[in-house]
Amino acid sequence: MLSVYVFFTFLDTSSKYLVLAGVSALIVAWTRFAVHVLLVGVFLRGWREPLRFRPANLPAHLTRGLLLFGSTMFNILALRTLQLAETTSIYFFGPMVITALAGPLLGEWAGWRRWLAIMSGFVGVLIITRPGIGVFGVGHLFALGSMLSNSFYVIMTRRMSATETSESLILFSALAPAVLLLPTLPFSLSLPQDGWHWFILLMLGVFGAIGHWLLVQAYRLATTTALAPYPYSQMIWMIISGLIVFNQFPDRWTLVGATVIVASGLYIVHREHRLRLHNRATLDAEAEALAKNFDLLGIDGIRAGL
Repeated sequence: MLSVYVFFTFLDTSSKYLVLAGVSALIVAWTRFAVHVLLVGVFLRGWREPLRFRPANLPAHLTRGLLLFGSTMFNILALRTLQLAETTSIYFFGPMVITALAGPLLGEWAGWRRWLAIMSGFVGVLIITRPGIGVFGVGHLFALGSMLSNSFYVIMTRRMSATETSESLILFSALAPAVLLLPTLPFSLSLPQDGWHWFILLMLGVFGAIGHWLLVQAYRLATTTALAPYPYSQMIWMIISGLIVFNQFPDRWTLVGATVIVASGLYIVHREHRLRLHNRATLDAEAEALAKNFDLLGIDGIRAGL
């Protein structure tokens, strides 16, 4: 998981570097998905068992793919004006939004403690953006759009994982935007001007594909609860990358807001872990009680037979 967010940091840093160099944000986003599709086909050897990639609900896959594209595109546009640490801090509010939306959309309702953590996280976002005092700008708006798009993308992934194969979810998340946005590319004329920028552009898909592959491997080796705190490690890599590549260091308000958001997110992770343990203990107690009842029934039955 630590390696996952190093690669995702490479992805965001490279995207910011390219758009600041004048490359079209649409070209950056599309290339990231197109290379991702090619790498998925090669590494998963799609030609051997194509049925693994067959979608059960194609419209849902298209919608989910467009949500991921929206998250990526908004993030790239936000990186034009915001520091890496700023966009990441706002992005970290996403798990809290997912927790809030999981109730009406998935039937997974949050308790008052998690709602308090969600509101605390929102305070952290306000500290970073500071609307009303001349700090909030279009970059913050794009960052919020990226976070919301990703939140709905994650919720759709949860709903679709029960009926769709893992291979189809990995493929169509990149294939849908790559195909649907192909006709718009001729209108995006801001291409890389030299070989170095072309190399970085092509590496976007490599960073994204390796990051997602490592993510899958991590979830094979450990539980979701055990891995939940690790995404926040990306803040460290983002600060280091912003300092090295762009000579930017977040101001104290961004650091304070990020601390509030991370603390709120970690509390939600802790609370959900406690609830899982409580539910597991309750189920074990119920199972033990049922077993005892069956034993008593068995003894009574033997006595009745005697």
